[in-house]
Amino acid sequence: MARSLNEWLWQHEFWLPPGITWEDMQESEDVHYPQPRDLLLSIPFALILVVTRCAFERAIALPLSSKLGVRDKQRPKAQPNPMLETFYNTCCKNPEEGELISLAKQCDLPVRKVERWFRRRRNTDRPSLSKKFCEACWRFTFYFISFFTGLAVLYDKPWLWDHRECWTGYPQQPLQPSLFWYYLLELSFYWSLVFTLPFDVKRKDFKEQIVHHAATIFLISFSYCANYIRIGTLVMVIHDASDCFLEPTKIFNYMKWKKTCDSLFMIFTAVFLISRLVIFPYTVLYNTYYYSMEIFQPFFGYYFMNALLIILQLLHVFWSCLIIHMVYKFILQGTMEKDMRSDTEESDKDEEREKIREKEKNGIAYFSNVTSNSYIQRNGSEPLNNRTHLTNGHVKER
Repeated sequence: MARSLNEWLWQHEFWLPPGITWEDMQESEDVHYPQPRDLLLSIPFALILVVTRCAFERAIALPLSSKLGVRDKQRPKAQPNPMLETFYNTCCKNPEEGELISLAKQCDLPVRKVERWFRRRRNTDRPSLSKKFCEACWRFTFYFISFFTGLAVLYDKPWLWDHRECWTGYPQQPLQPSLFWYYLLELSFYWSLVFTLPFDVKRKDFKEQIVHHAATIFLISFSYCANYIRIGTLVMVIHDASDCFLEPTKIFNYMKWKKTCDSLFMIFTAVFLISRLVIFPYTVLYNTYYYSMEIFQPFFGYYFMNALLIILQLLHVFWSCLIIHMVYKFILQGTMEKDMRSDTEESDKDEEREKIREKEKNGIAYFSNVTSNSYIQRNGSEPLNNRTHLTNGHVKER
């Protein structure tokens, strides 16, 4: 059964244009074509990247964060409460008002204290600022290396400058070693992101990130097997261009360098919108949809490849809307307050209100003491604590 499934999966009608079979893709001593088994190397390489990331964050990024003044907030911890902890882990992390009232009755606590407990418990699970800084440092390091590796690999390739060259001789385009290692680097990195997804900083677009990682892995893998190597390299270098500016923007934001952060954010916005909404549709989408038709007739791989690219483009539009909204707020406020994708920490408003009330009470008491003393002084007498009684019944000022 496995053999039948394997034969069905690798039918040349799925992967190659009409009139081309796997026999036409036979390798020789001088000519090598992409082989699907090569992709298995990405799994051990991804594990190596995970280990490298852990070592990088501990040995370099974490000490760097302390030297640059990145400090974690002191978060008040929730008091141990087995009943609330069980509800938090099994039922809901953000209960409704009715659930809060029910839990308050069961625990014999005021509703406000139960609400505060859940707020503190949620804040405890949120990633620290140093963790965000370390993650951004690692991604910036990779994207920087990957982007300039892609430029070094592609600068002398004809399809970087003339997009019709992507289809010259397709699919019988030999695989060069530099392109193979570039592909392996990118695919291994996205596999490593999947492996560390449960432990990474979760943002508001977490579901979109999962779709993006899955579409990227499928796109890289399919483009390799179907020998869409030239298109694949263009996609990867275009994506890495804007990511090189996104991660340092986060880093300077965590460092509270507002002016540098705002400047990089505007540069990132320009690069992202131009690369994802202008260059990508023309260089990649129009290329795969229109230019390829000059060489061969549509087949399954043609439709599948374009479907994956359109999914990526829809994600580009989604993130572009978020970025444009951030730019709009930036123009109105004059500074970028936060990343809209970040899950911001909840402030303990009840405690803040209580502190304000205490301060107000202390201020009222102090004000009443001052005014009472002033009233006594205006009536020609002094407070008792400001006078000393003598044995002859007279008083003496201190």
